[in-house]
Amino acid sequence: MFDRTQLEAFSAVVQHGSFERAATVLNVTRGAISQRVKALEEALATMLVVREKPVVATRKGEILLRHVRALKTLEDDTISAILPKLQERAPVPIAMAVNADSLSTWFGPLVAQLLGQFKIALEIISDDQDHTFARLTKGEVMGCVSSEPNAIAGFEATPLGAMHYLCVATPEFRQKYFPNGMSITTAVTAPAILFDRKDALHDQYLEQLFGVKVAQYTRHYLPSPTALLDGICAGLGYAMAPGLRIAPLLKTGQLVELTPSCKVSVPLYWHHWQMELPLAQAMTQTITAHARKMLDQPA
Repeated sequence: MFDRTQLEAFSAVVQHGSFERAATVLNVTRGAISQRVKALEEALATMLVVREKPVVATRKGEILLRHVRALKTLEDDTISAILPKLQERAPVPIAMAVNADSLSTWFGPLVAQLLGQFKIALEIISDDQDHTFARLTKGEVMGCVSSEPNAIAGFEATPLGAMHYLCVATPEFRQKYFPNGMSITTAVTAPAILFDRKDALHDQYLEQLFGVKVAQYTRHYLPSPTALLDGICAGLGYAMAPGLRIAPLLKTGQLVELTPSCKVSVPLYWHHWQMELPLAQAMTQTITAHARKMLDQPA
């Protein structure tokens, strides 16, 4: 049986990245926090945190952190079931990781629905769809939208649908850089706009288009869906953009598809606990139902 105060101290240290900040939050001394974490490590005979700046969980610490978060949600859910009319009950803290393109398209309207339907304090952590999964494995979130189809132990990966990305630019940009269509030569000399250095969509697109990996090309990085779209519209470069977001701009002719026959499809999954509590289960159902209305579904 775990000691509650030790688990609380461990969770606070990882969450705040510091023994000192954890002590302030829990209103105890720094020594008390250190002793509790050390006692927990001795009880489990393993190191749970790396004592650097910031303090981070070890691989086994990440496993324990997922347990602590699940335990906290269970506690809040149990209180809600026992005292359903308790108006003063604090909202249940829920953290989830969502890729930026989903957040700026289909997931954005869902936030208001979740907050209206559930008494939660919601934290959305935004990252690339290929990297939100790491947030889950580290125990930072209770669920995530990810392109990873395989679930970790204790979790499920529920298919949501696919986001289609189109390669677009302004008509003026196309005329300047691709007057005779795209080739490897023009694709590597024309400036491309990527979300950030983790963004692999453009590489995937070029490989799919030309049949070979294209590593060297001019890149601009604009790590915001809005900034990236503004950059395309300003003629700063060509880029991969979600069809859900740019459909109106294609309709008005402000943007054009550079290769209508070549699109990149990214299947998305909602990773969640296998044995979900009623609150988490209801949220999963809401997220899944909304996503399947908005995203492209397999035939």
